[in-house]
Formats: sequence, structure tokens, C-alpha cells
Amino acid sequence: MRSSWSTLALAFVSPAFAAPEKQDGDHLYSSRLAKRGIDAAGNYNVSFFHVNDVHAHLDEYSSSGTDCTRPERGCYGGYARIKHTVDELRPEYNDSLWLNAGDEFQGTLFYSFYKGEKIAETTNQLGFDAMTLGNHEFDGGDDELGDFLLNLTFPIVSANIVSDNEKLNKTIKPYHIFDKQQLAVIGVTTPTTPGISSPGEGTKFLDVVSSVQSTIDHIKSTTNITRIAALTHIGYEEDQKLAEQTTGLYLIMGGHSHTLLGSMEDAEGPYPTIKQNKDGDDVFIVTAYRWGEYVGYIDVTYDADGKILAYHGGPIHLTNTTAQDPDLQAQIEGWRGPFEAFASEVVGFANVELDQTRCQREECLLGNVMTDAMYEYRLNSSDSAKPDFALINAGGIRATIDAGNITRGEVLTSFPFGNSIVEITYSGADVRKVLEGAVTRVNQFNNEPITSGFQVSRNIVVEYDPSAANGSRLVSVEVGGEALDDGRDYRVVTLDFLAGGGDNIFVATSDFVSLDTQDEVLVQYVQAKSPVDAAVEGRIVQSNGTAAPSPSGSATGTAAPGATETAASGAGVVSVSVGALAASLLALVVL
Repeated sequence: MRSSWSTLALAFVSPAFAAPEKQDGDHLYSSRLAKRGIDAAGNYNVSFFHVNDVHAHLDEYSSSGTDCTRPERGCYGGYARIKHTVDELRPEYNDSLWLNAGDEFQGTLFYSFYKGEKIAETTNQLGFDAMTLGNHEFDGGDDELGDFLLNLTFPIVSANIVSDNEKLNKTIKPYHIFDKQQLAVIGVTTPTTPGISSPGEGTKFLDVVSSVQSTIDHIKSTTNITRIAALTHIGYEEDQKLAEQTTGLYLIMGGHSHTLLGSMEDAEGPYPTIKQNKDGDDVFIVTAYRWGEYVGYIDVTYDADGKILAYHGGPIHLTNTTAQDPDLQAQIEGWRGPFEAFASEVVGFANVELDQTRCQREECLLGNVMTDAMYEYRLNSSDSAKPDFALINAGGIRATIDAGNITRGEVLTSFPFGNSIVEITYSGADVRKVLEGAVTRVNQFNNEPITSGFQVSRNIVVEYDPSAANGSRLVSVEVGGEALDDGRDYRVVTLDFLAGGGDNIFVATSDFVSLDTQDEVLVQYVQAKSPVDAAVEGRIVQSNGTAAPSPSGSATGTAAPGATETAASGAGVVSVSVGALAASLLALVVL
């Protein structure tokens, strides 16, 4: 049965923080939230700070995710800001935990150059209490990850990873109990990891729900712990399923889907999102977007049974106005030295912003440029049969490239994986099945989910009906201006990762030759085509014939700015001095 308690939300409603006056019967506020400890009813308050999907953004960055070279346009995140914020807040919250929901690896030159070394050094200085593993932690394989984990000074939790790797077995455990708070944190990692990263064959990822539920049952049967939280890297939708399909779990702090929660304009849901579990009790779900632009903060009051009675909090926006820890910032700037000259080399100019943000949903500008670069690379280098088109996964496009000068660092930030260009041959009938799978998101050869959207080059047009049944969405395909011929062969330019089965777009094969890397091919293309223009051309269209709109609402993207732009605001989030946040108990709302 659902708890008879009404959940109390101490909500942020104004940037001018002021504590509400005491109300009759407001015991949770007057006693529980003013002092720490267990009250007469057995209620207990814990504050959680959390971050996820930082993706090697050790330093501050622009809104596109690349290095912040134009501070007047806004700089965000960076671990020096995160450290300052959390270090200033935590002393105000005696019973607090500081948690990391994974995907520290991959995304900037700090990882490309140093691998996990500087990430380990930085996260140790941040003083995390625990971390779960994201899929990108496995990008360098089990041994590289194991070496990274051995250098960490805090627990690593993931209940659904089983491995024969000695280093991983030594460092990963299903959960960790925090004695002071008498609270267990269970970790879990997306089971799609083998298809989107590079774990060893002996490392398996078990079902999320059954792994978490069995761990909850084990904790309850072997300890007196009733307060249990999950630290997940499975994505916002899967977090909601986990909440609804388990019992005994009342707080989920997640990552993986880069979901923005809160009351700001672009938020995909409220912070927290509340679902009901199998017993009808409330489960609170929070996540903190991506790249360290936000630190999540939620303060909850548990009853004696481990259920949540009250909460307050919100995502804390880290912008130019947020102070940095000077010592850590100096270290991070020093680490730039070995790659700074290489990264700052200008390789060309973009007349428009090459947007990445829409690539998972529709045709996008950076997807068009990258696939065209690959297609032309093979057109110019193949002495025999010419390629027909190029196709890549949208998930491999990691950051927008701003209008203006394009640097090697921006290229590597947008395409950091070092994937190689390959060419594979498919019959027209199999191309049709590949594309049906791409628009349906279910591989038509093995009936397994496809874990990324797609982008295609010029010389192909894919039309589909998103309202049609799975497996029947593809309406038409034209290659070179002619209808796809099921009986002839087509040469497809793609990436070694995809040809080998990554993201489950193609049938896995090893019958290919690896050529130049994706980032180098893009650099060559930019150098040859500069200044680069791009437009949404109707390469991927819905059945009504309408091309997906460009991010700017025009066909040509966002023009290079001729004047200073103001930094984006974080309306609806906590974007104030952290000193004010410590005194930010506001309106008392009964849900």
C-alpha cells in the first residue's frame, strides 16, 4: 500500500532565498531540517549531491561542449567550479553524500591524451563518496579501466557487472553501506555496454531490475539497513522502469541519457521525477544533465522504514558567476600544456554552427558534414568501384562545432573515439533492412534494439513513416537519385566500430580494412572545403515529405555571430551563490 504520509516538498520558488516562518505542526521543518539526527519518530535527514556524464570535461567549456575560448559568451562547468560549490555546501549538511553516476571517460583531450590518469587524480580531489560505472568507462577495455579504478580512493558500485577480470573484481562491488547514515547505495550500469563500448568477453552485464531487486533483498536480509538508494547509469526512461518494477528502493540518482530535469524551459521532466513502485510507494528520480554543467542536490527525510517523507532541492547551475577552486583550476590548466598547441591549431572556418544537439532525433548539420567528409574521402581515394553513401551513428557525434574558426581540439571533442573509416558491401535488400532497423530502432536481422540514431551522407534519401508499425516504417530509399535496387550491391562507408556490431546497426563483421581515423578525415575535409557551409537537405525525411528542421529553424543553421552574445540562463534552476543556497528552505508544499 502507498504510504499514508503526505510527501512534503520544500521547493525552490525564487532566487531570493528566505526560510519560511515556522508553522504549527511543522515538526519536519522545525526539528528535522534545522538539526541533524534521528527524531522521536525515527525520521532521518540525508542530503545528496550528485553529478553524471562529465565526459572528461575537467575544465570549463562553451555551450557547445568545446573549450571555452570566448568567456563573454558563457562558460560552464569544470571540476574547479564543481569542487568549489560542493566544498562550500557540504559543511552546512552534516549528513550528506557526494555521488558520481558514471561516464567520466571520453569527450575531451584530457581523456584522449591522458586516458584515465588525470580523471582519477581530479575525482580523488573532489572527494566522492561513491561512483558507479558508465558504458564509456569500458572504452579502453577492461585492463585500462581496472588500472583507473585501482587509483581511486572511493568505492565503485555496480550490482549487474560480472567479470573474470582480476582488476575489476578487486575494485567493483554491488553496493556500499555508509555507516554514519545507515544507508546503502546500489550501483548499476547499462546492459547495452557491450554493444556501445569495449568490455572484455568475460565481462557480462546482467538484467538491471533483477540485479537491483536481489541486492535490495540481500541487504535487507543480512543487515538492519532500511535506507537504500540506487546510483545508476541506465538512462532516465530506464530509471523510471526500475522505480516501477522494484520494491524497497525510494531514491534513484541516474545518468547516461544526459537528461535535463527541473523547471527550466528545456527540461524533460521535473526534479525530482516521482514514480510509484510495486507497493505504490513514491520513488524519487534525479539526474544532473551532462558535462558537469549542473550539480544535482536533493535533501530527503527518511522514515524508520526507509521511505521518503519530505524533500527539497534542485539542480545547481554552474556558470561564469560560479567561483572556481583556484588550486584545482591551476592544475587543470597545467595539464593542458602537452596538447594545447596541437589542439589550438586552426584547420578551417565554419560559416554556420555545426549543431550536434538534434543528431539523435533527426538529420543534423554536423552529421551531414561528417558523413559527407567520409563519403568524399572514399570517392577520392578509391581506384575501383566508388562508394554509394556513408552512414554513421548519431551517438558518436559528441559536441557542436561553433561557427567561426575550427580547431583540431574542436574536431577531437566532437569525434573523440578514434574510429577508423571502413567500407562494406551490402545487397540492396540488406541495405533496406539496415535502414528499416535504423528508423525503427530494432535491428531487422537479429530483432535486438539499436542503441543510436543515424546520419547519412549526400547521395542517399531515406523516407520513413514514424507512425507506422515497427518493421514497416521505411517508405522509400533513393541512392544516386534512383530507387534502391534490392538486386544490386551497394558500397557503404561507415566506421569500424559500427561494422563490428557497435550500436547494433549492422550485422557484425570483421571483413573490412581500417583506413584513416574519423577525426583526421574531417580535418582534411574542412581544410579542403573551408569556409564550411551546411544545411538540412532532406536526407532523412518523414512520410509527409517534410525534412527535419535545422536547429536554428532555418535551412542553413546559425550564422557566425558578429557581436557578443550573452550566456544562456538557467531559468528554474538554482543559480545563486552557494552561501545563499545553504539557507534556502522555502515554501512548504503538500503534494
